[in-house]
Formats: sequence, C-alpha cells, structure tokens
Amino acid sequence: MNSSQSISYQRSVTVRDEVDVFVAGGGPAGVAAALAAAGQGKSVYLAEAHTCLGGMGTAGMVPVFMQFTDGENFLADGIGRRILDSLRSQAGTFPADGVGIRAEVLKRTYDGLLQEAGVKFTFHTNVIDVTVDSGWVSEVICAGKSGLFAIRAKAFVDGTGDGDLSVLAGATSEKGDEAGHMMPGTLCSLWAGINWQRVRGSGLSTGNSRIEEAFKDGVFTLEDRHLPGMWRVGETVGGGNIGHTFELDGTDERSLTEAYLWGRKSLLEYEKYYKEYLKGFEEMELVATGSLMGVRETRRIMGDYVLNIEDFKTKAVFEDEIGRYSYPVDIHIARPDKESYEEFHKEFTSLRLGTGESYGIPYRILTPAGLSNVLVAGRCVSSDRSLQASIRVMPGCYITGQAAGMATAMMVEGDVDSRGVDVQELQQRLKGIGAFLPNANMVKEAQG
Repeated sequence: MNSSQSISYQRSVTVRDEVDVFVAGGGPAGVAAALAAAGQGKSVYLAEAHTCLGGMGTAGMVPVFMQFTDGENFLADGIGRRILDSLRSQAGTFPADGVGIRAEVLKRTYDGLLQEAGVKFTFHTNVIDVTVDSGWVSEVICAGKSGLFAIRAKAFVDGTGDGDLSVLAGATSEKGDEAGHMMPGTLCSLWAGINWQRVRGSGLSTGNSRIEEAFKDGVFTLEDRHLPGMWRVGETVGGGNIGHTFELDGTDERSLTEAYLWGRKSLLEYEKYYKEYLKGFEEMELVATGSLMGVRETRRIMGDYVLNIEDFKTKAVFEDEIGRYSYPVDIHIARPDKESYEEFHKEFTSLRLGTGESYGIPYRILTPAGLSNVLVAGRCVSSDRSLQASIRVMPGCYITGQAAGMATAMMVEGDVDSRGVDVQELQQRLKGIGAFLPNANMVKEAQG
C-alpha cells in the first residue's frame, strides 16, 4: 500500500463540557496547573491519556524525585511542597523523609488532591485536535473509549510533556540537538528481594562499579556505561532507572514500540549483571516494568523567550520570574560507547550550581509564540536543549505547572490573553500559595 495515500472525512462531535481551564496531560506539570487554577475558583477539566495521574513518577516508575531544593531554599514550594507533604503523610516516600517514590501511593495522592479540588478529569483521554482561529483555541477534540468528544474552554494548559496541544494549535517547536537526535529513554522497573544492608556494606556505591568486567564477559549487548542505578523504595524493594533505549523519538509510536521491546528485553542483561557482579542483589526478582516509557526529551515549544544555558551559568534573574530552579544539566549519553559516557560525565559534573544557587524561570517561556490563550508547562517549555535537560524533572514541572495554572485563572478572570496577565499580580498570587519568588518585588523596588 502506498504510504503517501490520504483520505478526507468529516463528522460532528458533541461538546461534552464547557469549563474555564482545560489541562492536557496529568503529569506533575498538569496536576500542578489544575490544582492552581481550581484553587482560584475556576472550573477545570484535565484529560490524561494514560491510566493514572503522575506520568513519569507513577506509570513511568521513575523511582526518585530529583531535588526540590538548592540546599537552602525549597524551590518547588507551593504545590510541589503540598504534594510531597501529602505523599509523605501516607508513607509514600522511602525513607519516610526521603525522595524515593512508592508509585502506588503517589497515584492515590494525585487522585485525592484533584478530587478534593473539584477538578474534573478522565483517563484514557487523548487530545487529537483543536479548533483554533488566529492563535485563539476554542475547543479541544478528545478521543476516549466512548468515542470522540469536544471540551470547550476559555484558556488551555499544555502539560503533555511533548507539546502536543500547542503543535496542534500551530506552535513552532524544536527537538533534540542540531541533527534532531534526542536523549535515550529508559524503561524503569521494580525489583523485589534486595538485601539493602548488604548493598550498603559492599563498597560498590554506584551501579556501574563493575560494568567494565561485565562488558569483557559479554553480559551486555551494548556498552552503555551510563547507569543511573537502583533506588531503595521499600524494605526489600528497588526502583530501577537502568538501561537506555537509544534513537528514541517519543513523538512517534513506531519508535516508542521499538523502545518498549528493547527495554523489556534488555532488563534480562541487567538482572544478570546485578545478581552476579554486585552484592545484595543475588536474590532480586523483577516485579514489573513501567507501563509508560521514561522519555526525557521531545519537543520544546518556542515561546516569547527561550531559556538558555547562559541563564543557567549566570544564575539569571528576570522581572517576570515565576520560579527558580537548580537541577544540573543532565543530557544522557547519545551513544553506547566510552567517548559518549565521558562527554556526559564531564558535562554533568561541571554544569551544576552550588548550595543556595539557582536560575530564574521567566513567565515568557510559558507563552508559545503565535498562540493567545495557551500556556505550556513541564518538559516542553520554551528553552534550549541544555536548559530543558535541567528543568524537565518533576520538581521543575511543579514550578512551571502551578504558574501556568495560576496565569490561566487570571486570564479567565480578566478576559485577557496570556500576554495580558499582570505579571506582578501573578507573582503575588503565586507567593500566596507558597511559591519561592525572592525577586518578585524587583520591579516595584526599582521603580520606587
């Protein structure tokens, strides 16, 4: 069959609901956006394509949160702290005051927070199209188990991680490096039967401590030296962020399919390595793999400002700051070879900030160029590749998500587009829910 063939069809779609704010995607950014908008008394509908809220931290089985703080300040304060506190109160982290994630508890945490806030949400709901006129989106077209339906809203938040809604509406985007190559993904996993006391006493502090021996012995198909490792998430349970799926394009279902197939197969090699080369893992057994591929990088939606590596290095301060963050530049290896690993290691150990240091996040990276009532949040915000590799993690997504949700609430209240939002008022409202904004009064003080 000729793959260039096309068809045209037309059909009517029922408008199922009308709300103030529509949120596409129920990952950490989407959840934070929905909670922030609902907290301002706005009606919110959130559509999640998967079977649970939380994205990477739940369905993706990422076993640990990256840093919430800069060592002195709680950067993901506000909704990020609220989520972490709620999770810990339900014994959802390991240790109790740590950042290891018990995914099933995190799922229930997100469920409860959105239900308490009065947010409408459905699973198995994909955004497949939008109606848009001169940059103004009126409805999203969703595909659910019941068929196609539309949701009409006044303002929209794209929390898909891939910028799906924004691209459907006509936004421009970039992917990967200059050649379009993106970071590899990881199919995370859950393992039981680990003797963590023996692991700690082994002196093998990193998972790749004996990986060169395993390469020589032919254990692995690929010489992938970049092994983030196994985190303790229970008394005898470990969450594995192990292995890579190279040449992954998370916006292409064919590429994703190949990645899932390799990810599941490759864990047999990692099981052999952990059992035979490292101590404390001799009796480990695989319980599950993530139902969602751990995708680190896809589209970056181009906005009114592109946050960049110089902003990271200079610890930039912005007049329209909606948060600050400090995770290192974490671009995973491009290829399974020693040269690529050494390049990663050099960058990851050098492009990091010190205690108490952070970079500013301006509101303008949430506003896609050419769109009027759509904001982006999470992994797909407007940035260069290096900054995306820092801001992409869950606490960073809470920061941009709560700002996007708060701004859409203000758009609805003032009947304005995204660029009509009073940023100083936005900053004050964010501070009102606990956001870390030490520079929020910068403009007033300069004018005074």
